[in-house]
Amino acid sequence: MTSRAVTSLTNPTVKAVRALHLRKERDETGLFVAEGLKAVTEGIETGHIPRILMHGAEAADHPLLRLAIAATLSRNGEAVEVTQEILAKVSRRDNPQAVVGVFQQVFRPMSALEPQAAKVWVALHRVRDPGNLGTIVRTADAAGCGGVILVGECCDPYSVEAVRATMGSIFAVPLTKASEPEFAAWRNAWPGSVVGTLLSADVDYRQADYARPVLILMGNEQQGLTPGMAELCDVNVKIPMRGRADSLNLAVATGIMIYAAS
Repeated sequence: MTSRAVTSLTNPTVKAVRALHLRKERDETGLFVAEGLKAVTEGIETGHIPRILMHGAEAADHPLLRLAIAATLSRNGEAVEVTQEILAKVSRRDNPQAVVGVFQQVFRPMSALEPQAAKVWVALHRVRDPGNLGTIVRTADAAGCGGVILVGECCDPYSVEAVRATMGSIFAVPLTKASEPEFAAWRNAWPGSVVGTLLSADVDYRQADYARPVLILMGNEQQGLTPGMAELCDVNVKIPMRGRADSLNLAVATGIMIYAAS
């Protein structure tokens, strides 16, 4: 099984992959781009087969790429060998990865979530920064969290920036989307603790009583938890600031909470 060669930037497949940098296109097609042989391999090993697989000539003999090509073609996907110029245009980088995969987005419905399947889960309210979101997904994967729930208007977890930050964990961590009312109703049946972070909280995060499974609810980068979201928590905790900085980066704070709760 081998790839077909494509050298033109106006090729329909190339144009379709380039278009996935736009959220509108991702939303309409339900597809996204993952860059690098490691990420593509992670996808295939977790049951996600590329719809389109692009690679440069220099990667053609790599045994993992050969396996990826075979998996792609076995599911009637496209495998194409492309020029360095095409890879640079597709990834919008001067030094692009030698392998790019296009995959189907997956969002798990809230009704399918099983709280007891993991000790810790993460919910993010109106997260805005794709780098933060991707890093949180990667941390949730590393810590064995059950999934990440995106509440309200969040940035796209399947943007190129977010997927890069997950380092392949986008394929391993179940993602769910919910409106604020949907999340509030679903949270009422949560069997353990729902824990939020607030600078004004009185309880130190190390002293809190975490009843498993723990659902960690984090606010966005600018505002933190809104009063409405804070009210949904069984307990709100603070991470003490000892220096001049008055707050932590969202991804760092979420990582601290994930490991404290687990």
